[in-house]
Amino acid sequence: MEKTAMMIRNGASFMVNAIQKNLEEAGYAILPTDATVAAVNAQRKETDLLIFYLGDFVSDASDLLVYLKDLCTEEDKLLVLLGNPTELATVEETIPAALVAASFERPLDIKKLIDGLDRLVQVNDENARRKSILLVDDDNTFLKMVKGWLSDKYRVTIVTSGAQAMMYIADNTPDLILLDYEMPVTSGPQVLEMIRSETKVGSIPVIFLTGKGDRESVLKVLALKPDGYLLKSTDKETLLKSLEEFFEKKKYEQLHEMQK
Repeated sequence: MEKTAMMIRNGASFMVNAIQKNLEEAGYAILPTDATVAAVNAQRKETDLLIFYLGDFVSDASDLLVYLKDLCTEEDKLLVLLGNPTELATVEETIPAALVAASFERPLDIKKLIDGLDRLVQVNDENARRKSILLVDDDNTFLKMVKGWLSDKYRVTIVTSGAQAMMYIADNTPDLILLDYEMPVTSGPQVLEMIRSETKVGSIPVIFLTGKGDRESVLKVLALKPDGYLLKSTDKETLLKSLEEFFEKKKYEQLHEMQK
């Protein structure tokens, strides 16, 4: 289990150095990183675990906060915040709580921090072997709820627009895209059309999420030839069962193709 973490901080204070030393003694390789977009971007491929030591400066670090939000959304980074209640609240004005892997208030309990980081690393390692799902919807409440339902079994990435979805799949290939049919600016059908027109990503399975279950609406959805559709009113158990059946079917189809 690889234990590498980026330590984002505004200067190397006594407290930051003490935390780094304790983490290194616990087996972590720490990448000290200045709290700037350029510095984080330069090392972002080295680890998925980002530890952000907050301070008063966060109220003037909007560019960095937006960038971190995008990293968590598009690259599944694990963001851990270390700060006082005011600093944590400031960050959450830009980065939704659903995208933050963990928050620890100062003064820190270093053992609690290390235990928490160890759990995150273990879960992330297990997630790397799970099926990946890209969930696309403009409703943050719905995204948070469904991600909570699915995260025990799947690696789930959430984005809030068709443009973000296309940016994500330009560098990543999820095993399945759950796509909201009705979205502003770029609708679900438009996103599906863009996906199918791109050779590199055209074969990614897409299941529509729709709020309308009447016959006419369902036929309209199916006419676009997605890999399926699910009602947004579907409960947790039904959703999990539907996804399990979908992946079992894909597995059978792949095995059948190999035997030809």
